[in-house]
Amino acid sequence: MKSLLLLAAAGCAADEHTVKRTIEVDGRERRYLLHVPPAARGEKAAPLLLVLHGGGGSAKHTERFTKFSALSDREGFLVAYPDAVAGHWNDGRGTFTDADDVKFAEALIDAVAKDHAVDPRRVYAAGASNGGIMSQYLALKLSRRIAAIACVIGSVAKPAAGLKPDAPVSVLIMNGTDDPLVPFDGGAVARSRGEVIGTRDAVRLWVRANGCREAPEVEELPDADPKDGTRIVKETWPGGRGGSEVVLYTVKGGGHTWPGGSQYLAEALIGKTSRDLDATSEIWKFLSHHARE
Repeated sequence: MKSLLLLAAAGCAADEHTVKRTIEVDGRERRYLLHVPPAARGEKAAPLLLVLHGGGGSAKHTERFTKFSALSDREGFLVAYPDAVAGHWNDGRGTFTDADDVKFAEALIDAVAKDHAVDPRRVYAAGASNGGIMSQYLALKLSRRIAAIACVIGSVAKPAAGLKPDAPVSVLIMNGTDDPLVPFDGGAVARSRGEVIGTRDAVRLWVRANGCREAPEVEELPDADPKDGTRIVKETWPGGRGGSEVVLYTVKGGGHTWPGGSQYLAEALIGKTSRDLDATSEIWKFLSHHARE
C-alpha cells in the first residue's frame, strides 16, 4: 500500500498563487511547487514552510489535501511543496533512493530566498509518513537552517537515531496509537520499508537534544467528535535552549491518517481519522511561535 498523501485528487484545484519551480541538485532536476500569498510579495520578510508529501505522493496532491496554501493566504507565510525522486524521500532509512534530499531542501530554501523576502529565522518543515520522517531527518541535519518541524504519523529513521543536531529545533509529533503502517512503538515499517524508533523514543531524543524539562505538561483534548473512535492527549516539554520545546499529540485509536483530514482509504486499511483537531491549523500555530536565535 502506498503511504499517506498519495491521495485521490479530490478537493479544490491548485491555488492560483501557486507556481511550478525547478532547481538542479547534483546534476538532477528537482521540482517543487511554491505558494506565494499576497502578503508575502513585498519587501517584508515572511516565514517559509516546506511541506513534504508521504511515500508515493506528490506536491500537487499534498497542497490539495493539507490546505496549507489557503492557510498561508490568511497568515502570510510562503509554502514550498517539494517532489521526491520517484515519490519517496531519502529520510535516513536507506530504503528508497540515493538522492540527497537534505541537499535538495537546503537548495530549495536558498532558491526561494533568492527570489522572495524570506525570514531566515523562521524556516520550517512539516510532513506526514515518509514526509514526516523526512522532516525529522531535516531537523537533525539542518538544525542551523530550520527553526521548527512538525511530523505526522512518522518518527526518526532508526539508522539516523544517533545523529546530534547542531542547534535546538522545536518539534511537534502527532501519531496514532493504532497506525498499521508506521508503528507507534517503532520497529519495521509496512512493506519492508526500513525501521523507525518508537514515538516516545523520538520525543526523548528531542527533549534531550534541546535541553527541555523532563516532566511534560499533560492535557487531554476535548472529544469534539465522540463518533470518530479517537481521543487525543497533548504533552508539552517546554524550557529548551533558545526557547525550543517538544510537543507530542498521541491520537489514541488513531491510524495512519491526518487528523481533521479526509478518510482517504478504508478504515480497515489505514485506521481511524480523528476529528478532535485540525492538524493543519495546529501545526501552523505551533511552528509560528518559534524562530531561531
